[in-house]
Amino acid sequence: MKKKTISLMLALSAVLVFSGCAGKEEPEAPDAEVTSDEPVISIVTDDSAPTVEVSDNSAVSEESREGMYRSELTNEWIDESLKDQRPIAVMIDNEKTALPHYGVSQSDVVYEMTNSTANDGVTRLMVLFKDYNSIKQIGSIRSVRPTNLQVVPEWNAVICHDGGPFYIDDYMAKDFVENFSGTFSRVNNGKSREFTEYILEGDIDKNFASHPKYSKTYNDYHSEEPHYLFASDTEPNDLSQYSDSKSAKHIQMPYKHNKPYFDYDESTGLYAYSEYGMAHTDPGNNDQQLTFKNLLIQNCRYVQFDENGYMMFHSIDFNRDGYYITNGKAIPITWSKEDELSATRYYDKNGDEIKINTGRTYVALVPDDIWSGLTIE
Repeated sequence: MKKKTISLMLALSAVLVFSGCAGKEEPEAPDAEVTSDEPVISIVTDDSAPTVEVSDNSAVSEESREGMYRSELTNEWIDESLKDQRPIAVMIDNEKTALPHYGVSQSDVVYEMTNSTANDGVTRLMVLFKDYNSIKQIGSIRSVRPTNLQVVPEWNAVICHDGGPFYIDDYMAKDFVENFSGTFSRVNNGKSREFTEYILEGDIDKNFASHPKYSKTYNDYHSEEPHYLFASDTEPNDLSQYSDSKSAKHIQMPYKHNKPYFDYDESTGLYAYSEYGMAHTDPGNNDQQLTFKNLLIQNCRYVQFDENGYMMFHSIDFNRDGYYITNGKAIPITWSKEDELSATRYYDKNGDEIKINTGRTYVALVPDDIWSGLTIE
């Protein structure tokens, strides 16, 4: 508890220092087979007294596939050559003008969070990719915020962006934050310049080559502890074990600017993402709609830095409310994050860390003053 208190005080101190600063406004667009753990008991009789034989099925060997391993981001089977490769986290503009997004439907984890208190709380996406070289185009790329720089170290990911306000400076200076900024390709898409930067094939390799001190593989700041706890594929977490679970077939997020929502597809077991009143589709992936297996929604406190709307979430916090949503149901949870390098942990009503299902995960940081606008039905 002492360590948590100190971490929280440090985080709050940093926020208070920044809250007294004023900065230049960054241009924004006008208008992101496992069996029971219980022993199986059988009674074997012979001419003597009955004997009880116990078969303990609690330790079932994990399936293995030659040349493949379970991704630490999604639990899906991917090529073993990627096992030690660090993911990248890409800042993607979520203003309507920036649509359509490229590559997001091929991501592993997508964060959505309020980017500014201006423009009705416009959001921005931070999108994680493990196998980034398999994706031809990602973007468009935009600037980063302090909250992203507190969250991305828990993945030991390199963050890809284009600049940011001076509020990021102290966070960017930390040894465990590594970034590529404004060094990607420009695509002539007929839009103004701020919407034309994308990660294309070879861009990440070129950036690593120009940053020889950066490791493509996990470095000393990477934790060996699993980031998420995953349920078995053969026994997915359907939340039926929780008395407080409720139907979650349609979820309306409370973000006012883009009004994102999810609809559950019974046939696929996935949540389809829409915003601005239309399906979020990816022209770089045959116009597939963005879908998720898991939704993790966090109620977060925040501070506004200045009159321009620059803000920062308290992404390091303890016992905050939230929801875990999967397979058509939702349960209330709490979440905690101890420091920048610690993974955000999610707990059920019993205080046990939840198990999420194999697949892509959406994580939302929602300001506490609009939390009541979240609709799950």
